[in-house]
Parts: sequence; structure tokens; C-alpha cells
Amino acid sequence: MRVLLAEDDLKLGKLIQYMLEQNQLATEWVKDGEQAYDYASYDEYDVIILDWMMPKMSGVEVCKKLRANGYQKAIMLLTARDAVEDRVAGLDAGADDYLVKPFEFDELMARLRALGRRSSQKIQLDVMELGEFSLDRTSKVLRHKDSIIQLSPREFQIFDLLVQNVGIVVPRDIILDRIWGLESEVSSNNIDSYVKLLRKKLEAAEGKFLINTIRGVGYKLEIK
Repeated sequence: MRVLLAEDDLKLGKLIQYMLEQNQLATEWVKDGEQAYDYASYDEYDVIILDWMMPKMSGVEVCKKLRANGYQKAIMLLTARDAVEDRVAGLDAGADDYLVKPFEFDELMARLRALGRRSSQKIQLDVMELGEFSLDRTSKVLRHKDSIIQLSPREFQIFDLLVQNVGIVVPRDIILDRIWGLESEVSSNNIDSYVKLLRKKLEAAEGKFLINTIRGVGYKLEIK
């Protein structure tokens, strides 16, 4: 995975670049918004990490300008701003993810892995065939042969997220962020309850799916 890091704090930028490269992520580090825009415009990266407050052009301005020019790859914003309206502004600017400083490096890595998978995926089909099952993302319906498996909206979203990452562990915090948002008061126990109900419905339909719990991390979907 290739990463473009835009961070004007020299100490933090150097540390993030070092840690990313220690995890085998090829990382280029720039120190202002104009450089970030130029690099992203003329080279290809899997994920761009933009600090919100930078000289010459802010991370939000870079993000907006890239999206306006048709940039399709993943963009993450780093910022000390933790108010809901700031997070909304960042996401509305076109960011795929938003991480508040200070943060744990393990969380940054988990989010980058998720963004990298999303960035490398082909455009999703509206209907995905899974053996005798079909997942219709337009009507939010899971079908088995000629019958419909009744899933709640949250159960469908969780299953769809797991299907997109078959064989890959999806951390609980990623599930929380993608489905409820990090500002939600939903707990890990709530997610566990939804997964338990989802398992029962899939088993009742004789589904060839295994949702494995990875203790202390999250879930992994496997097809028998």
C-alpha cells in the first residue's frame, strides 16, 4: 500500500512516517497543503492522510479540490477538532475517514487497512450472488433461493460489510464507525447482539456462512 502523508508538525510527521514504514507501508511525507495537492494530482496513492490545519492549504481544502477534480482514492483527515460539526464538515468535504488527535497508532493502522481494502475494491455490484444466496444492495434484501431472509437494517449493513471483507477480520471499531458513527453510544455488546441474531437467521436458512468471533478484535466471515 502506498500512502501520502501531509502533516506540518515535523515531530509528528516524522513519527507517523517511521511507524507506517515499519509496517511495510510505502509513505511519502509532505508538509503543506499545496504539496499534498500536487503530489496527489500527479502520482497514485492508495490512501492520503491529510492534517486539517496546514500552511498554504488546509486538509479540508485539499480534500474538496481533489474530489472536485474527480479523485477517487481514499482520503483520511487527522485533526485535533473533535466536535460533531467538525467531523461532519470533514466528511462532507469528501473524506472517507476522520481520526482525532491524539490517537493510538494501532487504531490508525486498522483504519488504513480498511481504507486500503475499500480503495482497491472494484465497484460493487448492486446484486451479489453467494451460491444459493443473493445480496441485493438496492432493496436491502438477502434472498435464499425463492425466499427472503428477513434482516433488520442493521443486520443487513453488518452482513454486507462482512461480505465485502470475506476472510478478513473486521474490527468492532470499524463496524461501529461504518454503521453507527464513532459519536454513537452503541457499545460492543450491542454489536455482539446484532451479530448473534444475524447468525441465527443465516443458520435457519441453511446458509453456508460462518461468522467467527475473533476475541478482543472483531468478526470474520467465511464461506463453507
